[in-house]
Amino acid sequence: MSFLAHEDRQESLTSPPRRDTMGSFLPDSGSYELLTVIGRGLDDLMTVNLARYRPTGEHVAIRRIDMESCTNDMVAYLQSELHVSKLFHHTSILPYKSVFIAENELWVVTPFMAYGSARDLICSHFADGMTELTIAYLLLGILRALEYIHHMGYVHRSVKASHVLISADGQVCMSGLRSIFSLIRHGQRARVVHDFPQYSVKVLPWLSPEVLQQNLEGYDFRSDIYSLGITACELANGHVPFKDMPATQMLLEKLNGTVPCLLDTTTIPPEELSMTPSRSGADSGICEGPGAGSVRHSNGEPSSSSGGHPYNRTFSPHFHAFVELCLQRDPEKRPSATTLTGHPFFKQIKRRPSEALPELLRPVTPITNFEGTQPQDPHSGLASLESGLSHLEVDDWDF
Repeated sequence: MSFLAHEDRQESLTSPPRRDTMGSFLPDSGSYELLTVIGRGLDDLMTVNLARYRPTGEHVAIRRIDMESCTNDMVAYLQSELHVSKLFHHTSILPYKSVFIAENELWVVTPFMAYGSARDLICSHFADGMTELTIAYLLLGILRALEYIHHMGYVHRSVKASHVLISADGQVCMSGLRSIFSLIRHGQRARVVHDFPQYSVKVLPWLSPEVLQQNLEGYDFRSDIYSLGITACELANGHVPFKDMPATQMLLEKLNGTVPCLLDTTTIPPEELSMTPSRSGADSGICEGPGAGSVRHSNGEPSSSSGGHPYNRTFSPHFHAFVELCLQRDPEKRPSATTLTGHPFFKQIKRRPSEALPELLRPVTPITNFEGTQPQDPHSGLASLESGLSHLEVDDWDF
């Protein structure tokens, strides 16, 4: 029996707040010792610090946002995110431990996710994609978050690998709540919505055709399922489909039903697999059609005897089928998050993420050594930590 089958049908969608959710950490800047800066964002209005929570010694990430320099639109954008963060309490959604104003700054305290984001891991160690089993654990974590978000009447609208965070103990959490949008209108759940996400330039390749099209038909929670399919390709191929296309071409490709896919021996012609590896065919992430490969390795494990082509591997039929389901052009044909958690693709999961992910992510190790990070010791330990943190695209985590 798979782990999924006997786990407590994940967590109840109406589960009570956990102890570490909002309000459990003191809303007082004096309770936090700011250590090194680990990122910036929001047009440099936001600084992200690694910090130590003095009462317990726990390390956290703190977003400090200069409110005096924010436009009214930005303030409204942030208020919406913080409102949602107070409503959501789920183990697969990154908790906000405290939110408060310190002088002219908004401080948002979240756990420090020691593996960073799935995108960080791709950039630093898995340039040609992760193994299928690793991806299964990550996608199941995303689906649990989406199941809860959709149940609460919201559309996430920013599902992508940089919003999939992994803690030191292998917990997978969704972040990126800034673009979230409610389907609830005047106390009733609307069938569709028409709002286009603000500040969405970075997320265009992941957005569904119906969100990009902005027509009278609108979109609903199924748009997140399309984004999940794009994220699956991102995790498997090491790059984002449509990423290098001009926005207009990307829109046309999506509206015309062009479907990205997993790059392996079943989707890349054999003659290409025998050539020197090149990124030229991978820019768009679009497959040219089925091909017959002579050397096949199951579950996305690359071939060690193939001459080194990174895509000389074979993902399972269940994985291909899962991605195809998510990327249906017609949103009505895409399954719900709840339905997808029961997909045969996830039967390969046998252990808890806390047991499996640290093993699957090797040689990557979580950043857990904070010795020498005190402000009064700015040299050896801090320099070493900053080196370890340098690969994290913290400004894109959106926490």
